[in-house]
Amino acid sequence: MSKFAAGKGFAVTALVAAMSFSGMATAGVTDKDILNDQATTGDVVSNGLGLRGQRYSPLKAVNTDTVKDLKAVWSFSFGGEKQRGQESQPMVKDGVMYVTGSYSRVFAIDVKTGDELWQYDARLPDGIMPCCDVINRGVALYGDLVIFGTLDAKLVALNKDTGKVKWKKKVGDYKAGYSLTAAPIVVKGKVITGVSGGEFGIVGKVEAYDAKTGKLAWTRPTVEGHMGYIWKDGKKTENGISGGKPGQTWPGDLWKTGGAATWLGGTYDPDVDLLFFGTGNPAPWNSHLRPGDNLFSSSRLAIDPDTGKIVWHFQTTPNDGWDFDGVNELISFDYKDGGKTVKAAATADRNGFMYVLNRENGDFIRGFPFVDEISWASGLDKNGRPIYIDSNRPGNPADSADGKKGKSIRAVPSFLGGKNWMPMAYSQDTGLFYVPSNEWAMDIWNEPVSYKKGAAYLGAGFTIKPMNDEYIGVLRAMDPKTGKEVWRYKNYAPLWGGVLATAGNLVFMGNPEGYLMAFDAKSGEMKYKFNTGSGIVGSPITWEMDGEQYVSVVSGWGGAVPLWGGEVAKRVKHLNQGGSVWTFKLPKEDA
Repeated sequence: MSKFAAGKGFAVTALVAAMSFSGMATAGVTDKDILNDQATTGDVVSNGLGLRGQRYSPLKAVNTDTVKDLKAVWSFSFGGEKQRGQESQPMVKDGVMYVTGSYSRVFAIDVKTGDELWQYDARLPDGIMPCCDVINRGVALYGDLVIFGTLDAKLVALNKDTGKVKWKKKVGDYKAGYSLTAAPIVVKGKVITGVSGGEFGIVGKVEAYDAKTGKLAWTRPTVEGHMGYIWKDGKKTENGISGGKPGQTWPGDLWKTGGAATWLGGTYDPDVDLLFFGTGNPAPWNSHLRPGDNLFSSSRLAIDPDTGKIVWHFQTTPNDGWDFDGVNELISFDYKDGGKTVKAAATADRNGFMYVLNRENGDFIRGFPFVDEISWASGLDKNGRPIYIDSNRPGNPADSADGKKGKSIRAVPSFLGGKNWMPMAYSQDTGLFYVPSNEWAMDIWNEPVSYKKGAAYLGAGFTIKPMNDEYIGVLRAMDPKTGKEVWRYKNYAPLWGGVLATAGNLVFMGNPEGYLMAFDAKSGEMKYKFNTGSGIVGSPITWEMDGEQYVSVVSGWGGAVPLWGGEVAKRVKHLNQGGSVWTFKLPKEDA
């Protein structure tokens, strides 16, 4: 039956909800379920459709021939005035969808009808300080729990059947700028989370909590010089200083407020038993205040999930002076080279370069641009370190006549990146990565700044500008073995949502104009589009139920672009906000 539900206006009663649950199998999510998520098509129980984050599904009933017949079967509204950016990836288990909305809300939805089963609203204090909209990127599932992070930096575990709180833990001090926006992941019974807040001079970290009880298992700071801790038999024990000791790549005491936030969360590869987390910009943005590489900012870290020890790191932008971060997801994949299997991992950085690393040891394999212009570096050396163009670093305010504003330069990409948070996908069929990217530039200059708890800690000013009249966003199919672009799709507005690849030779993606689109994975030909009524900045998923393949995506325009986008924001100012989940399937006779 096709039904359009309008959120709370059509929310089911407690009696109907209980009846609905009584007809479903409600087995808890296990570690095995999570590890096998990519191969089990009847549910989606991890962020990224598998802990590796490939966002690939082996389903193929919806394919290049049948996708034209894909029909919307229900739409669920998050309701109320709490709209803004909706960057969530839904989860599906035993006929129930679990999805987060803006302002730290969680919804449970009957996937057959679109009816609400329960809703949880976090009680947020007035003083939260999210840098880049009031977004949330999704939940983790484990046992009978639905676990997510809030904008006041808490991890909350809810009962999957009722939405009632089972445990709640404070991860950071929101008054100092900490918040949580990433979808946590569960590895070996531990909830693993990063933190947001790099623009406020927080100290980034990755932490592991017992998924069932919420007890802290270990904490690993991502700024060199800070002590890590592990809990053994309930006792807090020192677990080594990140980087060995303070002050090696930071001047003075700046490491104490060094940023390097882990705001996007991480991936995990069971082959090498490592967590992969990216770290954000060093604080402050003004790089002249902190000469040195500023470890472990703007890096990818491999972390032992049992102990929290950093096993290896790869820094994409040492002494970052453009807010290029290094937080983008690192996705494991294998490929053949001369008959030998290479255990690789790839990441597309905000700085405009895509990197292929050996995921066993972090060694650099190759790197290449995935955007049309890079102004700040002429290339990468044999170790993957950028070859800087010194004249294209924002100037030192101390060198100016009044000491208040350094030389302004034009930088490409802009600080919002060649690719920002929006996750790419990898197809096991084509061997290509599908990278949502943007072509934009910025004017950026440095200013003096000092740290004050809870205040913005930038030391820079900027204006973002479009580079082309016809488009900003570009979905690219990139070959990680050659660095070549295979095809591209140009989009007028910036792209800000995730990508899904399927064995149906399809690539799904949404755009700010509101369309869910599907492309031929090999040729890039658009095969399908449907307007959801608000811009899409979430990540689509697919699963099967009762022999039918479904596709779902969250719609709701917002995120960093309208807040930070400068002249680019003018291009999207007419777009309407929203907050809804759309679910599609093929009519029975077409499946």
